[in-house]
Amino acid sequence: MVAQNHIRNPLEWSWDQLTGAKATLGSAAHSIPGAKQAKQSARPWVRRISLGDLREVLFKGLEDFGAYRTDVIFLCVIYPVAGLVMARLALGYDLLSLIFPLAAGFTLVGPVAALGLYEMSRRHEQGAVVTWADGFGVLRSPALGAILTLGLVLLAIFLLWMAAAYALYQVTLGPQPPASIAAFARALFTTGPGWVLIVVGIGIGFLFACLVLTISVVSFPMLLDQDVGLATAVATSVRAVWTNPGPMAGWGLIVAGGLVAGSLPLLLGLAIVMPVLGHATWHLYRKMVV
Repeated sequence: MVAQNHIRNPLEWSWDQLTGAKATLGSAAHSIPGAKQAKQSARPWVRRISLGDLREVLFKGLEDFGAYRTDVIFLCVIYPVAGLVMARLALGYDLLSLIFPLAAGFTLVGPVAALGLYEMSRRHEQGAVVTWADGFGVLRSPALGAILTLGLVLLAIFLLWMAAAYALYQVTLGPQPPASIAAFARALFTTGPGWVLIVVGIGIGFLFACLVLTISVVSFPMLLDQDVGLATAVATSVRAVWTNPGPMAGWGLIVAGGLVAGSLPLLLGLAIVMPVLGHATWHLYRKMVV
C-alpha cells in the first residue's frame, strides 16, 4: 500500500519549487508589462574601473546609509528576520546540516532584497527627499515584470544551491541527521568526510555566488534606471564583469566578507551591512554603465 502521508525531503521539495518557479517565470514573461524584450535601445557602454573605485562606491554607500540610516534599517530588518525564521524551520525539521547553506545561500537572493535600496539611492542622487516608503517605488517601475522574472531566476538558483548542499551532506556525513549541534560540529571538523563537506561545499557555493554576481551586479539597478529589457540588462551585467574581472573579484570578496561579518550574531548585523552594500551597488552600477 502506498503511504498517504509522504514527507518530502529537501531535494523533492526543491524540485517542486523549481517546477513551479519555471511555470511562473514563463507566465510573468508573457503577461507582465516590462518583461518582454520588445524595447529597442542602444547597447549600453561599460566602463573599465579600478580597485580604487570600489573604495569610492563604498564611501558613497556609507553616505547614503548615513543620510537616512533609521529608515534603511527599518526597511532591511526584514532580511535578517526572514533568515532567522528559515533557520528555525530547519532546526524544527531535523535539518541542522542545512543551517549554514541557508545562511550562505540566502545571500543569493540578496540583490532582490536590495531593490528598495537601489531605488532610494536613485532618488537621492536626483536630489529628492527620501524616506523608507520610497523604497517601495520599485512596485511602480515600468520594468517590474522583468525585475520579477529575474528575481525568480535568483530564487531558482537558491533552491538549486539548497538541493546541492543537501545532496552533498547525504554522501558525506549522511544520511542520518546529526543528533545535536555538538555532534554535528565534531563530525564536521574532526573527520575526513566532514572536511570534504566543508571544502566541496565552499567550492560549490563559490560557483553559485559567481553566477549570481555575474548576472545581477548591474542588471537590477539598470532595470530601474534605464528603459531596457531583461536580456539587455543581464547581458550588460555579464559584460561589466567580463570587462572588469579584477575589480569584480574584489567586489565579490567585499560582499562575501561583509555578509559573513553581518551574519554575526544570528544574522542581525545584516541590518547594517545590507543597506551599505545595497547603496554601494547602485553607485557601482553608475560607475560602470553609461
